Amino acid sequence: MCQVFISADPALYESRARSVRLHGVATSIKLENLFWQVLEEIAQRDGMGVPQLCARLYDELVAERGEVDNFASFLRVSCGRYLALQLSGGIPQDASISIRSLNARQVLATEGRSRVLARAA
Repeated sequence: MCQVFISADPALYESRARSVRLHGVATSIKLENLFWQVLEEIAQRDGMGVPQLCARLYDELVAERGEVDNFASFLRVSCGRYLALQLSGGIPQDASISIRSLNARQVLATEGRSRVLARAA
């Protein structure tokens, strides 16, 4: 079992810091390269760069929650959810389909169905 995981390219789990501007303040975010790659894919789907995606996610999170305790962790979870939602069919594998064009309720419904199916298995 472990061979599946330990055979990963070490470059994927090396950390890299990138500077982004959040609410007009330049800040550094440190993530593993794998997460930066997933964020790049998400950003490209909607015609953005990673800094613009991070700023948008941050702003929407602040608007929804009022504060952000650990933005780097939020980004990691967002990447995981993106990949899981692709597997569940909520987000199409076709990267030419923008995320903003999707119906959020329908996407999130696939997440709930996959949890129910996982518990039943």
